[in-house]
Amino acid sequence: MEKQQLKIKNVIKNKTFQFSLRIINLTYKLPNNYSCTTVGRQLLRSATSIGANVVEAQTGRTRRDFINYYQIALKSANETKYWLQILAEIVKIPTINIQIMHLLRNAHEICKILGASLLTLKGKRSV
Repeated sequence: MEKQQLKIKNVIKNKTFQFSLRIINLTYKLPNNYSCTTVGRQLLRSATSIGANVVEAQTGRTRRDFINYYQIALKSANETKYWLQILAEIVKIPTINIQIMHLLRNAHEICKILGASLLTLKGKRSV
């Protein structure tokens, strides 16, 4: 059981790390205008916050710490989806839009993993 939990923790840690790197890569490709720069900065903050809070959760001292950091990570993931949706509307470059849509799907998957983990941690769902 404990081995499985460790494996799950590493999966989410790796997913969020790779997601952050892909977001960073996207922000380099965004058009250089006020709107894209502003939204890109917000996106970068919220997206990299997901992984940072997952790492913090895993080094937390108590179950409550773990849950609190996962809740923050989930909020950041939802915020990231919002900024990606905004970018999808304002960026008119097809290759970048494809990348945005892929990242939006990744963000949705991360939200589902974090949400399911929180339900399990709070005892509202069995493993």
